[in-house]
Amino acid sequence: MAQFLSGAEVAEAVLADVAERAAQLADRGITPGLGTILVGDDGPSASYVRKKHETCEQVGVKSFHIGIDAAADPAELTKAVLEFNNNPEVDGFIIQHPTPEGFDFNAALMQMNPDKDGDGLHPVNLGRLVLQQPGPRPATPAGILQMLDHYNIDLAGKHVVVVGRGPTLGRPMALMLANKGVDAAVTVVHSRVSDIASFTKQADVIVSAVGRQNTIKPEMVKDGAVVVSGGISWEGKKLLPDVDELVAEKASWITPRLGGVGPTTVAMLLRNTIEAAEASA
Repeated sequence: MAQFLSGAEVAEAVLADVAERAAQLADRGITPGLGTILVGDDGPSASYVRKKHETCEQVGVKSFHIGIDAAADPAELTKAVLEFNNNPEVDGFIIQHPTPEGFDFNAALMQMNPDKDGDGLHPVNLGRLVLQQPGPRPATPAGILQMLDHYNIDLAGKHVVVVGRGPTLGRPMALMLANKGVDAAVTVVHSRVSDIASFTKQADVIVSAVGRQNTIKPEMVKDGAVVVSGGISWEGKKLLPDVDELVAEKASWITPRLGGVGPTTVAMLLRNTIEAAEASA
């Protein structure tokens, strides 16, 4: 039976470091600031934003929020981005993804100051990632790597299969896994491949980044593999992971349905914010 990769435990360690660094900045009269932009009233998105603000309060980071009605003029999103760009109290900010129909997330992202990019998704920062230059890293894949490192899971030379190729998780996850210092052998399999199992059954590590319940089933996993459910979907208020819970009977390590990747994503967002504050200070 698999052991759990507890994201909550990993996040606690990261946030303790963030709190210490925030206190050091406070001694210099500097309070780091994180901003969030939420368009519409999607329940899970609103819940994520609340969690981010609650975490800010715990670690000594000031939080700012701009809410935009789903019926508003799409130009309001660009206006909000420029407001945070120009606010010296905001060191990092995010546009909560996905945005409702009519609001162009990518266009808004392009207007963001790359140095204030809390989620590490601006093209400049993805370019920095490709070139292995310093910059904010995409929060969810960075959190997954932090989790695997925390549990001493060595990825060097291991075959990692990333299922999903989305811009917020699958693609940057593959880049980070292949980078120097991690050194994994990476295969990216998108969700439309007819026989995903033919790839996942070869994997030492599987990272599912699809956002579709039970994408990864027990028969798709070799004994002893490490399995991370990065993608999620929702059924009402119930969170549904990409990975069937029965996979735990074959894997050596697995993320739990609750308390897996979510806490580490928030923690890495706060790490990006504190690093931006330190750089501007």
